[in-house]
Amino acid sequence: MRVVDKTTRVGRREFLRTTAGAAAVAAVAPTVSGQALAEPLKTVTSPAAATLVQMARDLYPHDALPTKFYQSAVSIIDTEVSGSADTINLLADGAVELDAAAKKLKGMPYAAIADEVERVAVLKSIESTPFFARMRSGMVTALYNQHDLWIKFGYEGPSFEKGGYLHRGFDDIDWLP
Repeated sequence: MRVVDKTTRVGRREFLRTTAGAAAVAAVAPTVSGQALAEPLKTVTSPAAATLVQMARDLYPHDALPTKFYQSAVSIIDTEVSGSADTINLLADGAVELDAAAKKLKGMPYAAIADEVERVAVLKSIESTPFFARMRSGMVTALYNQHDLWIKFGYEGPSFEKGGYLHRGFDDIDWLP
C-alpha cells in the first residue's frame, strides 16, 4: 500500500512564474490545444480538434490534468469512429453542430467561450444528439484507461496479479477529502 501525500508544495519562485504566464496561456489556450496534437486526427480538421478537446475538458473536468491527456482521448475516439462508414463523419459534423449551437447561444465558436459555465450551457443544448452521447461515453474509457494518468488519481493499477485488494488496503480511503 502506498501513502498519498495530498499537500501541494509550491515555492515562491514557482508561484510567481506560474501566475505571471497564466494570463498569456489563457489567452491562447483555445488555439494551442488543437494545434498541439501529436498527430492530426483522421476524421477532424485542426480547428474542429480544438473544439473537441475543449469539449472533452468540459465533459470530464480535471483542472490539474495537462491537455495532452484530453488530446489523447479525443484521438482514441477519432480512431474508433473512423473505422465505420456510419460514424466516420460523427465527430466532424458534431464539432460543426457544437460551434453552431455556441454561435447561436453565445455569439462565438465553442472553443472561444472563456467561461466554463457558458460552455456547459452550450453542451446542455446538444446533450440529446448522437455526437454528444458518443463523446460522453467514449471519453470514459479513452480518458481513464490511460496508464500514465492513473498515478495522478492515486490509482495503483489492477491488483489481481498481486492477490487482489483484500490484504492490500481495500478499505483504505485516505484519498477522500
